[in-house]
Order: sequence, then structure tokens, then C-alpha cells
Amino acid sequence: MRLKRNIGYFDGVSFIIGTIVGAGIFVSPTGVLKHCVLNVGVALVIWTASGLVSLMGSLCYAELGTALPLSGGEYSHIKRGLGGLPAFMFIWTSMLTKPASNAARALLFAEYATQPFYGRCPAPEVLKKCLALATLWSLGILNGRSVRMAAWVQSIFTVLKMVALSVIAGGGIMLLVAGRKEHLARFKDAFGSEVPNVSQIAEAFFQGLYAYGGWWSLNYMAEEMKNPSRNIPLTVMTAVPAVMVFYLLVNVSYLTVLTPKEIVSSVAVAVTWADRVIPSAAWIIPLSVAVSIFGALNSSMFTLGRLSYAGSQSGHLPVLISMLNVHSCTPAPAMIFSTIIASIFVIPSDLIMLTNYFGFSTWLMVGLTCASLIVLRYREPNLHRPYKVFLPVAFVMVAMSFFLVLASIIWAPNLQYVYAFLFMLGSIVVYLPFIHFKMHFAFVDKITCYLQLLLEVSPADACDDSKYE
Repeated sequence: MRLKRNIGYFDGVSFIIGTIVGAGIFVSPTGVLKHCVLNVGVALVIWTASGLVSLMGSLCYAELGTALPLSGGEYSHIKRGLGGLPAFMFIWTSMLTKPASNAARALLFAEYATQPFYGRCPAPEVLKKCLALATLWSLGILNGRSVRMAAWVQSIFTVLKMVALSVIAGGGIMLLVAGRKEHLARFKDAFGSEVPNVSQIAEAFFQGLYAYGGWWSLNYMAEEMKNPSRNIPLTVMTAVPAVMVFYLLVNVSYLTVLTPKEIVSSVAVAVTWADRVIPSAAWIIPLSVAVSIFGALNSSMFTLGRLSYAGSQSGHLPVLISMLNVHSCTPAPAMIFSTIIASIFVIPSDLIMLTNYFGFSTWLMVGLTCASLIVLRYREPNLHRPYKVFLPVAFVMVAMSFFLVLASIIWAPNLQYVYAFLFMLGSIVVYLPFIHFKMHFAFVDKITCYLQLLLEVSPADACDDSKYE
């Protein structure tokens, strides 16, 4: 009983692009331009720099994914490099933030999917929550039953969202080629307006990096990749640069049609763009946003299930979660577990707002993961590494990660950050009795046995780490 290697190169590219490209690039790519004080040239440089940093991080992850092709992404690498407690702290925090993020995506999908039926009137909250729950459980069941089907759905929706981005990018290029003065005006003196100060550039950079979030998703499925030594680096080097190119072209297209002030003041930039360029088919953009969110939610649920599965295999979550369905060899209990948590966040959706203060934890874990790479280089020099990143890149990523963690707190201090830190430290209270001292209750075994029979699942064979040493 093991996870099957069903994910190929194209599937991996679809998962990375599908995770990175959500609603943001369609709805509100205004943060970078706003913090760049409407300086078009600086904004485009920030978009490029953010993409390059994301590429550097993904190359660090590619080394870890090829050396240790295990499920769980950062969790598995932090556990190997830094030990059990930091890894448990990661999964403790992720079990709150990642389901909340999925709940937010599901609610946003429901918002765009129901709005066409209500015109300018707001859709009922109950309807949106019911549709969000239905979407979560449909994708949860899909990912729990068939990896191939989940990968097929992801590929279809990634192609659709890239077609939508191509329409926007192509429209802008055609207008630029036409050479009308109003379309070229924003680019003739791109750096001529006010130059932002250091803090504004840092804020814009933070916004740009947020738009590229998701480049780390491939390592969650490394155990299911075909030929991971080849496909993981190749997938990363294809997907992240492709997103960079599309993000730049789409931003250029927006600037071709709209002024910087119009972009910053627009609630949904792509919709405003479509109203100007293709008014008769402007409905395509809201549909594209819904499709994009759905694809991003599918890939996010897939990776969250693998994180739960890996945590359970290491004894950091109940043993049932690491079991596989006897018919499909999929981590069905892990998918059910993560979907239930996401559903809890949907019902009182105010809870999602609380998790916004955990944004710093994402970059904290990226820093710890890259630090694990450095530790493993020196502690396990003989570990087989089919791909090796230039080591200074890992040092740069560690430094940048901790800078972003501190910057997000220092520039916008808030008491909620203290609560978030206390929650993360609270993992120690659980770790010591239940993980370190292995406290166990007999009734848990009876529940596990009953659910194992009900769900038709069996313990997975332990992954042999010796071949990676």
C-alpha cells in the first residue's frame, strides 16, 4: 500500500501554475502599482523581481524534492533538517491557515459563480456558503477517490485560466502594435513619475511576492511524481518563468488600456479592462475568475491532503489520517480531515479574518525550509542530490524570508500578531505530552478501528528513507 507515481511533467506544471494563478491577477493587481506611487517602470521591475525571488525559492525546493521525494512539502524537509518540534509547529499552524485559505477561496468562488444570477443585487449569504461547502466537498471527494482524475481536472482548469490570461495579454499586445498615442503614453517615460521610497518599495515587493504565492506546491506531491529527479526541476523551471511572463504581459495590457489611477481605483481590473476592449464579451472575465479560483482551490486541497498524510505518517497527527483507500490507494482520510476543517471555517466565515495575521508564518516556514537545505548540505554531504542549487541562493532566501517576517509585523504592528505567535508556541503544549512522551488513550484505537472498516482504508507502507541517505 503506497501512493502511486501518477503525476507527470505536464500535471506538475498544471499544479504549480494552477496554485499560483488565482483571482488576484484578474481582480486586483493594484497593490504593487499603489505602493510604487503609480510609477509604471518601478512597478514592472517589482513584478519581475518578485518572480525571480519565487524562482530562486522554487529551485531551493527542487533540490529538497529530488533528494527527498516525500509527501508533505516543507513539513518533511523541516523535520529532516531541523527536527520534530519545528516540523510539528509548521503542521500545527498549517492546520489552521491552509484550511482557512481554502475556505476563503471557496467563498470567493461562490461569490463570482452566483453574482451573474443576481445582477447588481448581492447574492444571499446562505446560498454562497452552501455553494462553497458543496464545492469543497466535491473537490475533497474527487481528490480522495482518484489522483488521476484530480490531475485531469487541474490540467483542464489551468488551460482555461491561461487562455483567459492570453486573451488579456494578447489584447494589450495588439493595441500596442497598433501604436495609438494614448496606448503608448504610459510606457514612453515609464520611470518619469515620482520614485517611491524604500519602505514603499518593500511594501510593493511584499505585494508582488504574495501574487506569486504557491510556487512551493510541487514538493507536496513529490512522492507521486514520475521520475522526480528529472521532472521536479524541469517542472519548476517551466512553470514559474511562464507565470512571470504572463504576469508581466497582463500588467502591460492593463496599463495599455487603463491609466495607473484607473487601475488603482478599480475594484476588478480585468472586468474594467474587458468593458473597454471587448464590451460585448465582458462576461468572459467574471467566468474566468471563477474558473481560476476553482483550479487554485483544487490544487490547494490536493496539497493540504498530502500535508495531513505526511504528518500522520510521522506520528504528528492521528494514525487514521495516514491510511490509504484499499481500492484507489489515495489518502482518503487525509482529504476528509482537511475538508472538514475547511468546512468549519466556511460556516462562521469571520474566522477567516483571524488567519490573515498568520501571513508572516508562510515566509517563516519558507525560511526554515531553506535553512534545512543548508543544514543538510553540511550534515549529510553524501545524500544523493540529483539536482543541486547554487548554495548562496539558499542563504539569500533565508535572509529574505526572515526580513519579510519582521517587515510585515514592524510596518503594521497589531496585537493580533502576538496572539498568532502565542498560538504557534502553543504547539509545544501539545507536542510534549502527545508526541515526545507518547501519551496515548485506549479508546482512540477503537475509534480508529471502526473508522478504518467504515472507510475501507489500510495503513500505508512506510517510505524507506535509507535509499535517500
